[in-house]
Amino acid sequence: MSEPEQGNGTPRSGVDDGAHRRLAPRPLNRPAVDPGQQAVFGRPRGVAGAFSADRPGLNGHSSVQLAPPPPEALSTAFGRPRGDDDTLLQRPPVDLNGEPEVEPVFWEGKPAGDAWRDPGASAVIGPPAVTEQPDTGPEPEPRPGPQLSVPELLFGRRVKPMGLVLLMVAALVVGAGGGLVGWLMGRVGNPLTDGGVTLAEVKPGKERPVGSVADIAQRVTPSVVSIEFKGASVAGVGSGVVIDGEGYVLTNDHVVAPAVQDTSAKLTVVFTDGKRAVAQVVGRDSKTDLAVIKVEVDNPTVLQFGDSDELAVGDTVLAIGSPLSLSNTVTEGIVSALHRPVTAAGENGGPQVTYDAIQTDAAINPGNSGGALVDSSGALVGINSSIRTETGGSVGLGFAISGNYARKVSQALIRDGEVKHADMNINVRSASAETAEGAQVQNVPDGGAADAAGIEEGDVITRVGDRMVRNAAELTVAVRDHEIGETVPVVLARQGRELTVQVTLRSD
Repeated sequence: MSEPEQGNGTPRSGVDDGAHRRLAPRPLNRPAVDPGQQAVFGRPRGVAGAFSADRPGLNGHSSVQLAPPPPEALSTAFGRPRGDDDTLLQRPPVDLNGEPEVEPVFWEGKPAGDAWRDPGASAVIGPPAVTEQPDTGPEPEPRPGPQLSVPELLFGRRVKPMGLVLLMVAALVVGAGGGLVGWLMGRVGNPLTDGGVTLAEVKPGKERPVGSVADIAQRVTPSVVSIEFKGASVAGVGSGVVIDGEGYVLTNDHVVAPAVQDTSAKLTVVFTDGKRAVAQVVGRDSKTDLAVIKVEVDNPTVLQFGDSDELAVGDTVLAIGSPLSLSNTVTEGIVSALHRPVTAAGENGGPQVTYDAIQTDAAINPGNSGGALVDSSGALVGINSSIRTETGGSVGLGFAISGNYARKVSQALIRDGEVKHADMNINVRSASAETAEGAQVQNVPDGGAADAAGIEEGDVITRVGDRMVRNAAELTVAVRDHEIGETVPVVLARQGRELTVQVTLRSD
């Protein structure tokens, strides 16, 4: 039988009887060797092996050093069976009779000369396996798909409404049960708590005896007001006391002075119940830092004057006002000192302020000015005016204008709009020496009360009437304690001698 020819025209050995048996291996094709290349790359003449006979072997030996034989265990496990001299690693399968077993080829059922089974056939790249689609016109625009409902969004598919309701009911039941269990465990876990406790309450109100601080504050605070002034360049808050049912309010002159000097400023009185009323200035006394304003208000609460001369050091007093813009503030203290002369600079270059003060340790702060100082009966015994401090805050040294003197000045301002003070018409300074301590006369104007009484320059005044004089400020308040035209004895020291002269006081 003739052998089939391959695609390259080279005959292949083997048998093809139409049973599609496996082809025999292709015969080796040894091309002729070029003599020039053989001379360059071939073995030297006389050398039959891989190395020259005179070339040193591996590891310095004359022959090639081979690897040591494998262990007997490996040879037994992976070596050829004993007695098998076949040198081929791959042996064809045989059947039970020892005959070679021929497996069917993978192209069974196809012609023997099919190019796909010919290893020597050339490779051809064919067209892509995608077929052309018929032209159906322009593609339609994509439309939005149907929106998901809440069940589809939560569960990924449609559910029955009844199933959703049952699921919600089950969730509520589980949550309520868990809350109840947690509440019970919390009660069991903390034996110190009791959710059903009800604390006892005292039904009757707190007893406030007559004359207590709470009782006095409740009665007095409605008559103490806040005074606000606001203008183009000034603004502030002070305090005042309603002293008459017609709406007259007594306060400090330095509280209303900024509003008087700024024509655009407006004075407003604020009562404890929140009512507000515009105020007008009735009169001012810059020398004693007192002023009276008036508001149109119906039936105000009036604070009555007490007798400040009856006060004693240690008596309880209350200071009421609007410190630091905090209205209706009540502080408690005692009378620290009486007849304490206080001087201060006048407003915007005005005359020096001098008054007879009640010293108290009740807390007085900026904004308390013009407020009330009341005694343990709730009577007005002073008008809070100033503090002495090095820090700017209250340190327990507050001063109030004597209530008796404030009553006299306020009456004069309401009647006449101005007030006149008794004066000796002399200039003095404070003096302290071994022989005398008091007010030393610096100048005696002609025609004045002191000149008519025979007081000379250099005299040291130590007493006016019944009041001792220790400095210049005390002389001023001692003289103003008397009436204009009144004749008072004045004790003075002159050249080491003590003299008493009678001085008829005149107006300032």
